[in-house]
Amino acid sequence: MDQLIQVVGALLILAGFAAVQFERMRPDSRLYLALNLAGSAILAVLAWLETQWGFLLLEGVWAIVSAWGLWEATFPPQGQEKSPGA
Repeated sequence: MDQLIQVVGALLILAGFAAVQFERMRPDSRLYLALNLAGSAILAVLAWLETQWGFLLLEGVWAIVSAWGLWEATFPPQGQEKSPGA
């Protein structure tokens, strides 16, 4: 079952990556950031459960950065407009 969940997490990240590479999505869009956040969070939890510290570091930071970007895209600082792709 863990393998299936890992594949789902990886597919979420890869879907966003492929969409950006094929210019179907902007890298600053909320959808892209949400896909990255969901996928990396899933993989981070599994890495923590399996004590894979290097993988946890990678996916944990990926999730934090994605969450920060999603927050900024959703709630831009005062005086700044949302980007067109958000």
